[in-house]
Amino acid sequence: MVNTGMQLISFTCAVTGWVMAIAVTALPQWKVTAFIGSNILTSEIVWQGIWMNCIYQTTGHMQCKTYDSMLALPPDIQAARALMCIAIFLGWLSCTVSCCGMKCTTCAGDDRHAKAGIALSGGVLFILTGLCVLVPVSWTANTVVQDFYNPNVPLQHKRELGQAIYLGWAAAVILMISGAVLSSTCPHMERGAYRRGYIGRSFANSRPSAPDPPKPITSSTLPLKEYV
Repeated sequence: MVNTGMQLISFTCAVTGWVMAIAVTALPQWKVTAFIGSNILTSEIVWQGIWMNCIYQTTGHMQCKTYDSMLALPPDIQAARALMCIAIFLGWLSCTVSCCGMKCTTCAGDDRHAKAGIALSGGVLFILTGLCVLVPVSWTANTVVQDFYNPNVPLQHKRELGQAIYLGWAAAVILMISGAVLSSTCPHMERGAYRRGYIGRSFANSRPSAPDPPKPITSSTLPLKEYV
């Protein structure tokens, strides 16, 4: 059973991971230009994201263009769009549910069992959010690595892992670890502790019953006659 301080720290880290996931979704640095070969041009850097492509020049100018057709995109980018949007929604839902189940809030009253169940649900949702972030980031990274070592791909089309990939991995790890800590509030432990405490108090506070008063001795035999 985690204490209130650990619960607050894990919730803060989970919210931080959710904000990082939002930043990963918006950043275009999923794939960046790979400077390889003998003739390279370092004055321009190409950034490819899940929403747009950007060209950054060393002079400080940057031009971005969104994708014209969603159906013409590669499968990894289409899946990344869907999963990252689901992750953002699940993160918002996880924050709302976890706030209701934390010990420092007044939601659910003094029912510890109900608050533990709500906190468990929030932790599981944070873990699912981390998985939704981890899958598209890892899929895109695998695609970049395969294309980089593929001899059939031209040098000018080869890409490397961008900053958004590493930020996405960090966000996924933070979300899953924080969700696991929040999920350690098990409602069965709360119920068992309450039941044991109640039984202990009932036996401790019970007064010993008074002994029964002595009963008069009765005999079913006939009274004795007096003999002179």
